[in-house]
Amino acid sequence: MTNKELEEENKQLRELLIQNGIIQKDKSKAFSDVKMNYLKELVNINKNLEDNNKFDNWFNNNLRLRKDEINFLDKLLDKYGLLLNSFNEDRLKVVFIGNILEKVDFLNKKLNIGNFYHSPLQFKNDKINFNGFCDFYVANGLEYPETPYFFIQEYKPSIGGSHPEPQLLAELISAIELNKSKTIKGCYIIGAIWNFVILEKVKKDTYQYFVSRDFLSTNENDLKSIYKNSLFVKDEIFNIVNLKNKK
Repeated sequence: MTNKELEEENKQLRELLIQNGIIQKDKSKAFSDVKMNYLKELVNINKNLEDNNKFDNWFNNNLRLRKDEINFLDKLLDKYGLLLNSFNEDRLKVVFIGNILEKVDFLNKKLNIGNFYHSPLQFKNDKINFNGFCDFYVANGLEYPETPYFFIQEYKPSIGGSHPEPQLLAELISAIELNKSKTIKGCYIIGAIWNFVILEKVKKDTYQYFVSRDFLSTNENDLKSIYKNSLFVKDEIFNIVNLKNKK
């Protein structure tokens, strides 16, 4: 019997056992339902509060904004800045966050990199069974997302809703395992406040993560930093894919 035939036989046996109530079907957990205590039951994950230099390379970049980019950010802030904290989730995404992400422009047809909104992601191993829709992530593929690339973003309204940090971490863990990588970047947003995140895999089922200071998008300097930090991630992704394509 070949491995493929054996897998199919095992699959059919499992389905039969489920139908007869002998075993229970695996239940997946939606990213939107993940809380920190649940995540800590699955894996060993801790916030690192000691490494104050973790974001230096990312945030202290040498990127210079063009005049049109500065004008774009100024107009966006002038138009929506005082309204952000009253926005519901959809309005926040469409008129503010979406405009910023589209100006950064993660889409690259030549490199086959797409920018995906409310798109599915799924990962399952012997401990984890996550699935759901991510608010925004960058992945290879133009029409349909495939393997996610190093940056997943989660956003919520400023009033109500659950805290996005554990939801983002669940997505980042899924992505790091799918990519078989050691580190990945992300960001979560609550109203006008942006927090950037770095997740690192220490060993099997063990992770540490770092959360940046608050970046207040209604502040002119912080908004420019948010934009530059996003540009840095884009350039990093493009460089990694370019190097991979040359091998």
